[in-house]
Amino acid sequence: MNKNDDNHVNNSKFDLVIIGTGAAASTVAHECASQGWKVTLIDSRPFGGTCALRGCDPKKVLVAAEETMDWNTRMKGKGISHDANGIHIDWPELMKFKRTFTRPVPKNREEAFAKAGIKPFHGTAQFIEKSKLMIIDSNTYDEEKLTTINSATTTTAIQGNKDVEDWIIEGKYFVIATGAKPRPLGIEGEEKYVTTSDQFLELDQIPKEIVFIGGGYISFELAHIAAHAGCKATILHRSNKVLYPHFDPDLVKGLIVKSRELGIDILLGKEVTKISKKEDTSNKLIVYSKSSADYDVGVENRLSSIETDMVVHGAGRIPNIDNLNLSAADIEYDNRHGIKVNEYLQSISNPNVYAAGDATLNLGGSPLTPVAIYEGQIVSHNLLSNGDKNNSSSSKIKPNYSGIPSVIFTIPTLCSVGIQELEAKEKGIRLKVKHQYTSSWFSSRRIGENHSSFKILLDENENTILGAHLLGHSSEEVINIFALAIRLNIPLRKLKESATLFAYPTNASDIVSML
Repeated sequence: MNKNDDNHVNNSKFDLVIIGTGAAASTVAHECASQGWKVTLIDSRPFGGTCALRGCDPKKVLVAAEETMDWNTRMKGKGISHDANGIHIDWPELMKFKRTFTRPVPKNREEAFAKAGIKPFHGTAQFIEKSKLMIIDSNTYDEEKLTTINSATTTTAIQGNKDVEDWIIEGKYFVIATGAKPRPLGIEGEEKYVTTSDQFLELDQIPKEIVFIGGGYISFELAHIAAHAGCKATILHRSNKVLYPHFDPDLVKGLIVKSRELGIDILLGKEVTKISKKEDTSNKLIVYSKSSADYDVGVENRLSSIETDMVVHGAGRIPNIDNLNLSAADIEYDNRHGIKVNEYLQSISNPNVYAAGDATLNLGGSPLTPVAIYEGQIVSHNLLSNGDKNNSSSSKIKPNYSGIPSVIFTIPTLCSVGIQELEAKEKGIRLKVKHQYTSSWFSSRRIGENHSSFKILLDENENTILGAHLLGHSSEEVINIFALAIRLNIPLRKLKESATLFAYPTNASDIVSML
């Protein structure tokens, strides 16, 4: 495009400017465009967002291969025989299959925007005042040292960047839905030697040894995938509690046992302090860590080390907002929690700005795709309420985060919804706890699952479910029934009555025995 004015910039005005093209952004864009708004989206990376390109969807494709391996192992001697060759994951073929899901996304997403009358821009957005931002050419945007989508799918983005260089975008309203990125670790060697989860999901070959930093869901999920692919996986976590406080510690113990049986080394109380490359031709990395026990006894300089082929960042993510120049638009934010919003997901300092998804976690939402979509729906409604002269501010709606399940896609899966037992005790909530190990149940025995359990938290009168925590096969499906019961406040009696009629024998039919 030619530069038209004396300042050598192109200018456009929109009713709504959205930064990001993931789940939250797409939801808002399509809803507002369908109501006749002039909408644009801006993204510096291939269109589609984290879930579709770099997160849950491609990860779940790899999990399918992992499940196949685990089924064969669990059913050995139970009607399934292994020959001398056994089975193994062909990693290059698996990645080729995975890319059949990710490669079409940017093109398909952009075509869908265009069909809906939404204007797409490729580039990095930076605010220059309250109602304006500039799109800066970001051609080889490398914020997370991303190796993703190394195919024709990047062509459009690169060409697009050249097209929109030096554009000024003016908007009546703005939505920030830029997602999250790995939090800085602040350790020596981080920039040179740490691989992100995004990069892991694009590996052409799986190394023989990987160290995962952090004991969160990312490390556990990727370590399980790596272990089933024949990799020696190690998790280093600085605390003595992993997956805390989001998952029940009693069920976490079962997952740890299963993980260690797979060959995953889980080292607790290990704070990584430095990563360096071994000074020989092996290309090995050395990961140095301090033990929390050393701090307790006043020993500060004692380091332990592990040699490995790769170090993967699994130590949490933060909102991806630091390059937006938010202060220029009077947008208050926190680097850890994102855009500061009110109960309507509206900026507390600039009322024409909203935020959704991982870019804001102020209200108690979780970094989950369903939450991003839900918040996108909330923002859409509230924006349209602003634009409708017949509607008052009282027509705005607030998000309700009750009954939202969380799942760790390990094998077996670990799930949680509602309140945690420790949290309830700290808040003085009186409850009844039903906790049982279920490896002897038919649903577990028939598939050779030796690590399954549940914990159900009921109010003290056993009228309603306050929390449900599951470890086992298909628990990621069963947890949705508990989530619905909590969100709709379904009485325990009615849930149990309905569960009696669930299809049998299924994992969902076990709910009767859990209650």
